[in-house]
Amino acid sequence: DQGFDSLLSFWSCFVSLALWIPPSKSNETNVFKNNIKTFTKILDSLLDGYDNRLRPGLGERVTEVKTNIYVTSFGPVSDTDMEYTVDVFFRQSWEDQRLRFHGPMDILRLNNLMASKIWIPDTFFHNGKKSVAHNMTMPNKLLRIMEDGTLLYTMRLTVQAECPMHLEDFPMDSHSCPLKFGSYAYTRAEVTYLWTWNASESVEVAPDGSRLNQYDLVGQTVGQETIRSSTGEYIVMTAHFHLKRKIGYFVIQTYLPCIMTVILSQVSFWLNRESVPARTVFGVTTVLTMTTLSISARNSLPKVAYATAMDWFMAVCYAFVFSALIEFATVNYFTKRSWAWDGNSVVNDKKKEAADTLKKNNVYAVAVANYSPHNTKDSPLPTISKAANREPFGVRGRAAAQPEQNKKTFNSVSRIDRMSRILFPILFWGFNMVYWATYLNRDPAIKDKEPSS
Repeated sequence: DQGFDSLLSFWSCFVSLALWIPPSKSNETNVFKNNIKTFTKILDSLLDGYDNRLRPGLGERVTEVKTNIYVTSFGPVSDTDMEYTVDVFFRQSWEDQRLRFHGPMDILRLNNLMASKIWIPDTFFHNGKKSVAHNMTMPNKLLRIMEDGTLLYTMRLTVQAECPMHLEDFPMDSHSCPLKFGSYAYTRAEVTYLWTWNASESVEVAPDGSRLNQYDLVGQTVGQETIRSSTGEYIVMTAHFHLKRKIGYFVIQTYLPCIMTVILSQVSFWLNRESVPARTVFGVTTVLTMTTLSISARNSLPKVAYATAMDWFMAVCYAFVFSALIEFATVNYFTKRSWAWDGNSVVNDKKKEAADTLKKNNVYAVAVANYSPHNTKDSPLPTISKAANREPFGVRGRAAAQPEQNKKTFNSVSRIDRMSRILFPILFWGFNMVYWATYLNRDPAIKDKEPSS
């Protein structure tokens, strides 16, 4: 009996394979057409009597809109305008029981044409200055309808939003740039928003999404808050992007030139105090250099009324440079310019007296010659010549005893310069140690670091 049953099963399978006919292409086309007709009927039935002016669950329940954000590009950040730019995939999901269906597929994947025929949340960005919805080559929107009436609506947006900055610690500062959005017309009693996943997954940033030169994107947090106005209470979703500024650019562009300028101003303490032109050039040049650096550093910042960390550093450097110039003025005031022979006026008087005496002797010799008629003709000439060439008595001896005139003696090193050579460098390097230890070890002062959830 068992052998007979086995044989019967074998012949049954053989006959089934022999009688099987593969489906033709025409049959596949018919199935495809039937599916299209089925989907068309489903969509027509969904939109039949559908009023996209009314929110889902009107009069029955609050419409919950679940959201999340995928950041494809973050930046740039403008310190002057206090704003930033972010490119995101903005996703919203809600339930609309009017769009339930039953068909061969669990999900209907549609484009933006269907989105204009159903109810969509009126979400807007509270702190957005300018928002752009990408429309090339077609509107970048996605709509999916699940079988149970759950909808997923995604669009690509570029948002230019405000970012309040507190620049007291600039350029060692940190900031928290918010992105706030919510419903424009519906209060919390009608539409409420929720994050789709937990805080770490509700806002995701692409691995290569940072477009920042001066900042590091150190993380992001999400939250929720309620605002009250004359028209009611509204739910506002918040996402904070935490930024930490890179200091390398400012070290090269500002801090090192300031330090080198201060060191250059202190070189004048080692120059001779009689070198007035050289020390004047050192003082005036370094003061003007610090003024130029201060102006150029401020051009890249908004015109805030308070002093930043860089302002304090440059102010102290300016004080050191200006003090070096004042130090030279003090040294120059107490410098005595002495000479080896201080009797310049006495020498001139002696020369004048000797010339007068020589003149008188010449006149006397000529007179004597005129009153001596018995002398020979040649006798007056040698007498006058000798008298003219003869120096007054005692003049040559006094001139020989005088030292050389024009022999200059140099002053010794000023005590003020000696003290400045030690005091100025010690104070400046001490200030640098305190400054960098204070600002580099300070905890970042991020406003709204942990928003309420």
